Amino acid sequence: MELGKKIRQLRFKAGLTQEQLAEKLGIGAQSVSKWENAVAMPDITALPLLAEIFGVTIDDLFDLTTEQRFNRIENRMDAEEELPADVFLEFEGFLQAELNDAGNQKRATELIAYLYWHRMNAEGRKAARYAKEAIRRAPNEKECQWILSKTDNHAIWDWNMANHSKAVNFYRELAEANPDSPLPYMYLLDNLIADHRADEAERWLDRYSALEKAHPVMKRVYRAYIALARFDEPAGDRIMADLLAEQPDNDAVLFETAQYYAAKADYEKAIAVYERAFAADTRRPRFQDALMGIADIYEIMGDYANAARTYDRIIDLLENEWSLTEETDSSVAAAKKEKARLLAMA
Repeated sequence: MELGKKIRQLRFKAGLTQEQLAEKLGIGAQSVSKWENAVAMPDITALPLLAEIFGVTIDDLFDLTTEQRFNRIENRMDAEEELPADVFLEFEGFLQAELNDAGNQKRATELIAYLYWHRMNAEGRKAARYAKEAIRRAPNEKECQWILSKTDNHAIWDWNMANHSKAVNFYRELAEANPDSPLPYMYLLDNLIADHRADEAERWLDRYSALEKAHPVMKRVYRAYIALARFDEPAGDRIMADLLAEQPDNDAVLFETAQYYAAKADYEKAIAVYERAFAADTRRPRFQDALMGIADIYEIMGDYANAARTYDRIIDLLENEWSLTEETDSSVAAAKKEKARLLAMA
């Protein structure tokens, strides 16, 4: 339904004349008449007030399909770091309702999880800012340290707080319930290796490796990380060196090799192989992961100028290969903010 016809329908339902609606909007009655007769369109700034007067959402004014509303929600979260409270509640209400529709449950579940994470992340940035300020004011007190472990992934000394046993239990159950799906195995391996539970990881890697859809590169990469989990660095190095020698132009092999060197803090090697991985990637658009790894390493090394220059490359990638702008995706603004921060440190 056209917007003008929708406005007329909602006006009738609300029992308003054109003059009464115009008065509520602070405009002339002729404007409402033009909208309803498709001679003109309401200014975008009038839409929130129209929605409020009629007791509907802005989406309801346009009769968007469910899929269009899903896309609008996802795109807005991609573009904005924080949603206004009324927009959050509108999205939440719509998605909660769609959870009851069997045909839309999967998409609605994914998006409502993203919605809550998006809000948590926005609030987490505020929590981290104030926690850091509290710690600066009282550096010998630890009341706020745990907050940074949650918001910024700071390390925790206590093993009982730092281990990944809950994640292990979840992904183990998921792998057992979905024995032919490779991803649960990989997430399980990640968490087992992080906790140095090497024997368990090796048993699960054997099961993963037997899957038809198991990634051939990751089957060997995980062997190297299990060796590191056993503190057998030479064995891990040999596995990765052999893999790279066999497939020197495979961008997946190159990327995982760079990851391996970065995990060992062998930073010069990691940068060199990240560069090779990025150059070998023939996909368009390319992902920014290799460049992010390079930027992080330069910052760790204190080379802030090169870190900032790498963010120039990331921004160029986002704008020219992904066709993103600050208005359409928050990652562009975030990259520019990181570049500015690094330049200030340089």
